[in-house]
Amino acid sequence: MMISKELLLTYFYLLVYIVLSSGVILYNKWVLSPKYFNFPLPITLTMIHMGFSGLVAFFLIRVFKVVLPVKMTLEIYATCVIPISAFFAASLWFGNTAYLFISVAFIQMLKALMPVATFFMAAICGTDKLRCDVFLNMFLVSVGVVISSYGEIHFNVVGTVYQVTGIFAEALRLVLTQVLLQKKGLTLNPITSLYYIAPCSFVFLFIPWYLLEKPEMEVTQIQFNFWIFFSNALCALALNFSIFLVIGRTGAVTIRVAGVLKDWILISLSTLIFPESTITTLNITGYAIALCGVVMYNYLKIKEVRASQLPVDTMLDRTAKELKMEKKSSHLYLPDDNADLGGNSTKSDSSDPMVDEEAPLIPSTRISHLGRSNLSS
Repeated sequence: MMISKELLLTYFYLLVYIVLSSGVILYNKWVLSPKYFNFPLPITLTMIHMGFSGLVAFFLIRVFKVVLPVKMTLEIYATCVIPISAFFAASLWFGNTAYLFISVAFIQMLKALMPVATFFMAAICGTDKLRCDVFLNMFLVSVGVVISSYGEIHFNVVGTVYQVTGIFAEALRLVLTQVLLQKKGLTLNPITSLYYIAPCSFVFLFIPWYLLEKPEMEVTQIQFNFWIFFSNALCALALNFSIFLVIGRTGAVTIRVAGVLKDWILISLSTLIFPESTITTLNITGYAIALCGVVMYNYLKIKEVRASQLPVDTMLDRTAKELKMEKKSSHLYLPDDNADLGGNSTKSDSSDPMVDEEAPLIPSTRISHLGRSNLSS
């Protein structure tokens, strides 16, 4: 049985996403860890990422005209971009700082809390309702993470607090993105997102950097290797684009499944690359319980997407059939003396954008919107 080129390309994009996502996390750990490259300045590293991404986005939009900038007003920038950038900067800052204290494997286990954090933040902001089935899934995830944390040999309170705080900051950013940008009718692809959000996040990161890391850089001899930081920032940028390619080709549900697979691969790889990342049976048991809750949560989200798509698809199919019947009946029953009128009518049907162009866009627009919402949940 031959596999089509389209399917192979899809699998290739998924593989690139998994490799880049795992690679960026392991690379960041290696750069920040005092045991390896020994660059214990997570805010500085994050600022390098933001500065590099913003610069690349500027050249792609303003110089090479790869994509067009969206219509951005001062009001939208102040009420949407600035708060989203603030929480994005906070999530990256806290998440990268956690690498200094806890292992990559344990960080991935704690990241299972992301659906819990997003669900509660969405409920607080009014974009989601407190439902019994989802609440039970969130409780199962939380129990699994607690068991996994209890089984962590090198448990560190500071690192755990940093990581959990970063998770809730990221959850709030995702909810704010849905609430603020979608209400304004503004959609940002990865390039335009970086163009507007990366420079603003850089500014927000500058404040804690000036207070916390700048004094340390002045008294401590820090090694700086241009190629290390350039390649690290390039990998982070490539990861952002790979997520866009995977979602555009498959959908948000597929990237959720790929993310679960990536987490298991990353946990296994981290124990091989970083010997201090010891995994216990209790770690695995707790993470497996949490993962069951995450999978059930994703299943509920998939059902919601399909349920909301079904009426639209059914309506479109019915409309298309009715239009075909009308067109067919006009050919069958139209008198000869009205042949010109029939011809004009047929031409109008075939060239009507509401039939040939607008109708196919309805389900795709709907799916795209739900995909973004699904990914954010």
